[in-house]
Amino acid sequence: MSEEINNPQGWQDQFFGQLARPRTLLDLFDFIPGVYMYIKDVESRFVRANRVVCDVVGVAHPDELIGHTDFDFFPPAIAAQYVAEDQRVITAAKSLSDQVWMVPGKNGVPRLYLCSKIPLLNREEKVVGIAGVKRPYEYSADDAAGYSRLVRVISFIIDNYGSYIEVKDMAEHVHLSVSQLQREFSQNFGITPSRYLREVRVGMVRHLLESSDLSLTQIVSACGFYDQSHLTRHFKVSTGLTPLKYRQRFRAL
Repeated sequence: MSEEINNPQGWQDQFFGQLARPRTLLDLFDFIPGVYMYIKDVESRFVRANRVVCDVVGVAHPDELIGHTDFDFFPPAIAAQYVAEDQRVITAAKSLSDQVWMVPGKNGVPRLYLCSKIPLLNREEKVVGIAGVKRPYEYSADDAAGYSRLVRVISFIIDNYGSYIEVKDMAEHVHLSVSQLQREFSQNFGITPSRYLREVRVGMVRHLLESSDLSLTQIVSACGFYDQSHLTRHFKVSTGLTPLKYRQRFRAL
């Protein structure tokens, strides 16, 4: 090995530092079929995305995504989950890999994807954004029926999170027993369907606290919680803050 590569990290920094337009490396992602690639800032605004993302959200060019968030393109309940996961990566400054997500297709048909995200640090080691990729969730022909059921369960949750639904309602929707649904869902997503429902609801609470002046009573009703104490308990477990403290902190930024 030559002397200058005895320090691989320094050698890499030197190489990339000499590029006139390092952003052109991102153009390579336009040649990977079916894979989403995107970069966002700490407010989950798109900085760059490849053309696969453009096709799904319905814009002609990546520049049309710049400065927008998932809420500008996806149903609120889905966008809230994407943004909540962005913020977990940013807050913890740790990567997440192979998280299973449902993504609405440009033809309206949802698909499952495996999502991985990494924090992006500046020269002071401060998180300034994230980079992420989503690739199609692969399944065999034998698993096709199970895949279809899971997509239908997630769609049911997204469509009905504001109502008082339970796991038995999800199971009935796809003609499974509660135990069968619990097992299939947990094996594929690593969490129970009831926890997934709570995460969807908490994500929507965060969005409404950030983007609206709705009272907590109104948010309770909109997001399917029984009462304020029920909402506050689950919200604090997820975020570490009460809803009021979260709204105050967000608006102080």
